[in-house]
Amino acid sequence: MRIVYMGTPGIAATCLERLCQENHEIVGVYTKIDTPSKRGMKLQQSEVKQTALVHGLTVYQPETFRDDAVYEELKALEPDLIACVAYGKILPQRVLDIPRLGCVNIHASILPSLRGAGPIQWSILNGCDETGVTAMYMAKEMDAGDIIEIARTPIEPFETGEELTLRLADLGAELLVKTIAEIEKGNIRRTPQEHEKATYAPMLTKELCPIDWTKTQRQIVDQVRGLIPWPVATTELGGKRFKIYRVEPVEGETEKEPGKLLELNKKGLIVACGAGKKMMITELQAEGGKRMRAVDYFRGHPIDLD
Repeated sequence: MRIVYMGTPGIAATCLERLCQENHEIVGVYTKIDTPSKRGMKLQQSEVKQTALVHGLTVYQPETFRDDAVYEELKALEPDLIACVAYGKILPQRVLDIPRLGCVNIHASILPSLRGAGPIQWSILNGCDETGVTAMYMAKEMDAGDIIEIARTPIEPFETGEELTLRLADLGAELLVKTIAEIEKGNIRRTPQEHEKATYAPMLTKELCPIDWTKTQRQIVDQVRGLIPWPVATTELGGKRFKIYRVEPVEGETEKEPGKLLELNKKGLIVACGAGKKMMITELQAEGGKRMRAVDYFRGHPIDLD
């Protein structure tokens, strides 16, 4: 079976690597164009492109599929199937119509929940206890196609967005391999989504970063871990801005207003939060500094408590 693969970030690279291990015939790999990196503005290849080149696969990086030449180039590959994982582009109907066996996508949520660009992070930000990956047929509308199969997994209480992404990448790779095998056998079942139950997971922005200390302990923990590795939760401490990488609930109550600094001990900095509760900041990064334990930072940079 001739497969065209489409994807961009690490989760998609993991799935591509697994397809290569299964010796599938991948006739082309589509990924987003190289983008300037933050340091030196050198062009950075996507993780999918890097993986594809390691395996000697032909890489295509069109800006749009609405270009007739791009469409004809893809059509000339004569794919039996298009497999897509976090590509970052919506495919027009004429592209979806090219492969005789259709286009399948691995989406990192339990559809129809969390359609969109940031399902992994929003599953944490929304306080979900479970997530998963969905194999689906692609449709013109984003993440709205018929479901093939769903693989579920619990979200651990302090698991970060970065850690969950790695786990879902492996789970998604397994599901993609299984899905392709079932397509080859002709054993696929299609289940239309319950569109009225759909929720959405938009792209993350830096507007989500500032911590609102009036929130509950659970909400603050979920915000911090859900925004790792980007854009990372932030707060001001002693007049300085910090990125916050880890917080932990603290037992006991306080009458101090949310955001007040209560105590600096051997484990971290304790801050008042909503409902009269306390949170401990245990890992942070000062502007221009490096990520480190809070207690180590404040050992060299004393802070006045409120």
